[in-house]
Amino acid sequence: MDKAIKDFEIHMEVVRNLSPHTSRNYLADLRQFREFLVRNNISIMKDDEGAITGIDHMVIRAFLGSLYRRRIKKVTISRKVAALRAFFKYLQRVGRVKNNPAEMVQAPQADKYLPTFLPVDEMFSLLNVKFKPDALGLRNRAIMELLYSSGIRVSELTGLNMDDIDFTQCQMLVRGKGRKERIVPVGDHALTAVKNYLEKRGELTKKKVEDPVEKPLFISRVGTRLTPRSLGRIVDKYVCLSGINRKIGPHTLRHTFATHLMDAGADLRIIQELLGHESLSTTQKYTSVSVKRLMEMYDKAHPKARGG
Repeated sequence: MDKAIKDFEIHMEVVRNLSPHTSRNYLADLRQFREFLVRNNISIMKDDEGAITGIDHMVIRAFLGSLYRRRIKKVTISRKVAALRAFFKYLQRVGRVKNNPAEMVQAPQADKYLPTFLPVDEMFSLLNVKFKPDALGLRNRAIMELLYSSGIRVSELTGLNMDDIDFTQCQMLVRGKGRKERIVPVGDHALTAVKNYLEKRGELTKKKVEDPVEKPLFISRVGTRLTPRSLGRIVDKYVCLSGINRKIGPHTLRHTFATHLMDAGADLRIIQELLGHESLSTTQKYTSVSVKRLMEMYDKAHPKARGG
């Protein structure tokens, strides 16, 4: 099993070209499944032709049952099903299993939810927080402005390199899920913030010799590429300073970007392109947010809305 997982890791990187984030999650899911097999004394055997046996759809259902009992979120369980399907599909293709047991297992239907976003006044309060004029402060302002201006994902922002922003055309190259590239526009305020940061970025590179091929745009205090976890801490810091009395993360700024565009009348397919969504149905959740907000405003403003 360990060798099969290791081979699948290489397959994801070389053949499937999956994003590092997806690969990490799939590998973690497969190791969790392996631990479940060991814990429940489920033996993995091989038949006369060398194919793996002992794992069928009932074993996978038992694994999912253990996750349900632990009240794991449905969206997480769905990802684990996807990981198992991809894993056994690979093993079937290379002749190490005769069939894909995960194909017979139905993933749970994900709970529908409305994305959390900030109203315009709260978003402006967040951007108007006082940032220090040093390299780190200017970097943090550029990060906050760029997240709201472009709506890119956390991994996309931390993956930006120096050459990815075109200040003349007011746009940047973004590498999204599955390493798909797209061009997104960038607003003037964000571009100015990035320019101000770049003037002092050199102060952060003094402690480390940079790679001449790949130069990350946003770096840490020791000169290494900023990580998604560090980015989350940066957003947490300025949310606290802004006085917004609720927990939000970097992804909330992506939702805010999309919702504000929707409220302003932007076309749904344009928002889909900007966000890098493969399916329009993923983008349509912002329509529900706007309708909900419209109803709230109607109930509040119309004298006959509540039977008055």
